[in-house]
Amino acid sequence: MTETIHIGNNALGELTTLLQNRAFNKVVVLVDEHTLAHCYPLLKPHLPAHELIQIQSGEEHKTLQTCETIWQRMTELHLDRWSVLVNLGGGVIGDVGGFCAAVFKRGIYFVQVPTTLLAQVDASVGGKTGIDFHGLKNHIGVYQEPQAVFINPVFLQTLPQRQLKSGYAEIIKHWLIADKEKFEEQRHIGMMTDDWEELIRHSVAIKSKVVEADPLEGGLRKILNFGHTVGHAVETYLMSQPNRGILHGEAIAVGMVCEAFLSVKKELLSEEDLGKVELFLEMVYEKVVLKREDIEQIAVLALQDKKNSGFAINCTLLRGIGHAVYNQPITLQDIEESLRYYESL
Repeated sequence: MTETIHIGNNALGELTTLLQNRAFNKVVVLVDEHTLAHCYPLLKPHLPAHELIQIQSGEEHKTLQTCETIWQRMTELHLDRWSVLVNLGGGVIGDVGGFCAAVFKRGIYFVQVPTTLLAQVDASVGGKTGIDFHGLKNHIGVYQEPQAVFINPVFLQTLPQRQLKSGYAEIIKHWLIADKEKFEEQRHIGMMTDDWEELIRHSVAIKSKVVEADPLEGGLRKILNFGHTVGHAVETYLMSQPNRGILHGEAIAVGMVCEAFLSVKKELLSEEDLGKVELFLEMVYEKVVLKREDIEQIAVLALQDKKNSGFAINCTLLRGIGHAVYNQPITLQDIEESLRYYESL
């Protein structure tokens, strides 16, 4: 099954239609404190009678403990397999809510209403759900596609600029792996856009095409992980350091520079193209401070990457801008070298 994705100002009206046409026994909305305050008022008029479940925001709450809270409330609300969970929020809400719905009573229905740019162009599309475990990102999870995804750019107006930048990293990634022309067009513009809907549609189309061809990440879907082998390791490590945590997209920006560097080292990418990637990312993102003593510890975390096979670290690299190649073996030494390169810029 390929999920149905509604994009645009009428997306919430399409949600109303779905909820009216399906005989769900109960409708429950999952929120955090931010989406309850800023996004729920926009969603509420489009909903029938419903209940709310609230969790705390932030990657640090993407845990089994939060799942227990959600499952306990689901039980208290007497949800059955003909109930539906509406996940209203960013990547954390979508990942945790989707995972909880997918395993509660062996699976209840859920829909995604992503409210961050990151979730709209990436996290809500493709049916990946999951949680972090003992500090390891997305370590436990399942593939379970929602009934539908409802993407309304109006929610972006509730976001601070830093959150928009975080989501924009995944848009850049999609251009780097699949659309050289769009990358060349946009790299001189940066985030100077008045038409997020067009960028969202383009980005979602790239991801959806890849996911449809390889829903369970047996091969091609791994190209979507460009920037994520190193990026996830950076994100995981800094999350464990007091007052050094960064957003997902900020970490992926670091990862894309590092993995573009490794693409040059493996003679897949030209120095000129590496310069283009670096210049674009430097234009949008502040440099993440990495200390020399951090680098070895960050590299070791890449051993837990989900694309690995045995003790081989498999990475997605660029064979020129607009074309990615997956299952490229790299070493811990490669990762350390790439991080030293980033740190030297």
